Amino acid sequence: MTTHPETPLLDRVQSPADLKRFSDAELTRLAHELRTETISAVSMTGGHLGAGLGVVELTVALHAVFDAPRDKIIWDVSHQCYPHKILTGRRDRMPTLRQKDGLSGFTKRSESPYDPFGAAHSSTSISAALGFAVARDLGGLCETGHGDAIAVIGDGAMSAGMAFEAMNNAGHLKRRLIVILNDNEMSIAPPVGALSSYLSRLYAGEPFQEFKAAAKGAVSLLPEPFQEGARRAKEMLKGMAVGGTLFEELGFSYVGPIDGHDMDQLLPVLRTVQQRASGPILIHVATKKGKGYAPAEAARDGGHATARFDVVTGAQKKAPSNAPSYTKVFANALLDHAATDDKICAITAAMPDGTGLDLFAERYPSRCFDVGIAEQHAVTFSAGLAAGGMKPFCALYSTFLQRGYDQVVHDVAIQRLPVRFAIDRAGLVGADGATHAGSYDIAYLANLPGFVVMAAADEAELVHMVATAAAHDTGPIAFRYPRGEGQGVEMPEHGEVLEIGKGRIISRGARVALLSFGTRLGEVQKAAESLNARGLTLTIADARFAKPLDEDMILSLAADHEALVTIEEGAIGGFGSHVAQLLAENGVFDGGFKYRSMVLPDIFIDQASPEDMYRVAGLDAKHIEAKVLELLDIAQIGDRRA
Repeated sequence: MTTHPETPLLDRVQSPADLKRFSDAELTRLAHELRTETISAVSMTGGHLGAGLGVVELTVALHAVFDAPRDKIIWDVSHQCYPHKILTGRRDRMPTLRQKDGLSGFTKRSESPYDPFGAAHSSTSISAALGFAVARDLGGLCETGHGDAIAVIGDGAMSAGMAFEAMNNAGHLKRRLIVILNDNEMSIAPPVGALSSYLSRLYAGEPFQEFKAAAKGAVSLLPEPFQEGARRAKEMLKGMAVGGTLFEELGFSYVGPIDGHDMDQLLPVLRTVQQRASGPILIHVATKKGKGYAPAEAARDGGHATARFDVVTGAQKKAPSNAPSYTKVFANALLDHAATDDKICAITAAMPDGTGLDLFAERYPSRCFDVGIAEQHAVTFSAGLAAGGMKPFCALYSTFLQRGYDQVVHDVAIQRLPVRFAIDRAGLVGADGATHAGSYDIAYLANLPGFVVMAAADEAELVHMVATAAAHDTGPIAFRYPRGEGQGVEMPEHGEVLEIGKGRIISRGARVALLSFGTRLGEVQKAAESLNARGLTLTIADARFAKPLDEDMILSLAADHEALVTIEEGAIGGFGSHVAQLLAENGVFDGGFKYRSMVLPDIFIDQASPEDMYRVAGLDAKHIEAKVLELLDIAQIGDRRA
């Protein structure tokens, strides 16, 4: 058995321009080779597999018909871009995918001129493509020149409000713009909502299945003598099948649906659109996530994301762990409370598996709501549930909660509604890099009046914080926890309701106090052990709360020590800033007291292992130890280590 697939056509591709020399039959074979290459590459690194496999034919067709990088191909979310990267001169770097100093798992402007717009969050592509189209028409300067702007967006991403805002504006501006709706009936989880049902009815209707003309919905693209007859046929079919086309009401010509895995349909449609389109046009392409790889096709999520895996069996190669994941701990703790409180309900935005709410949905389907890729709606929907007497837990990744911040302020905080925010993927997350890092939630939540903000130091603390949130009815409350496995600590049978705004002393020492907020506590303890070998015994405390602060504990630590260091997995302006404000207001600095706040640096940190990322951030045990020695003006390599 060979270790790498044979790819004679793909071996001839150094850039998309090489595809122009292939016949249509060769392009079909190239797509097969590209799919095999993608599977092989991801098996070695892990990553987003299913989405890329679903757009292999579309990727080949786009690069064969259009002229990138002059034509701007913008992939929404862009987790489906691995085949695109292989065709655009990055094949030899695929073994570095999602690794330190390697290829990003998403499109990235600094990585290649073929990535005109970076992404990783959904529903941005149409807005960006419209910006490129208007810049082109206004004579904007671009190193690669200006051609067509093509947005490729999934049906899940199309459910977000931003996509429709962009389409509404594009329909008004009437600029030449190409939107390809990649309809695979699945984003990460199966999509929900009225739009998904509409699309399903649209391409399931028998008249549309029988009508296979290349530009069957775009009457304006046909030669003039044929337009009237085609227009009558189209109106008849619309009436028979769906009674009107949503996208045309937004000002788009509509083509489709077409089979996104059939090059005999894709190539003629794209060529016709490329030659004749004058205004905004939407091409509706039906695909299958995970297409062409049986284990991905069979997976519930279409093989969305995977660790390294065996190509033959599809079995993932994950390192064994003795500790449960934080996500699983949250899910089980929430189930424990929901069993005795029928007011508890759960909300997520297209991430039921990622947030652990798939378990909640199985047991309490009437109280679990996946609202689709719509974080703004998720937050305000949760606020409405809270105002209506329910106890909503809104479970979102930190990086995605950013998208609903206006709603957090206006609909939750100002009204003091008891929405419970379960913030997964807090801190640095590893292979997904800066776009998915949970860096900012401490700062953007702790500055809101009346908000309670907690961070779990370990999985046992997370259980207590779920209990605390369930019992808190006087306003909004949030608790954050990282991606991955816990610390392996002993787990409580049931959660204990914590006193709001009260931290805990872990161990007592002298001279310096280390005050941790979140899961850096383990690194703090390692640093303290190393410093203890130098004869320095430090006080260690776990803040538990960034808002409200445990003022008594913090002021006591300041009074009893020469210096205080806070450590958090968040950006400038978070927990440490609140502590500094408290110390300043109480005149603590007047007597020469030393204070340092260790936070994420003011940079975006590229993908690497979480350990490497925290090393870059200066938030590992070694850097904590160095900070203490610096404060005490002790040489870092001294007599005790000689």
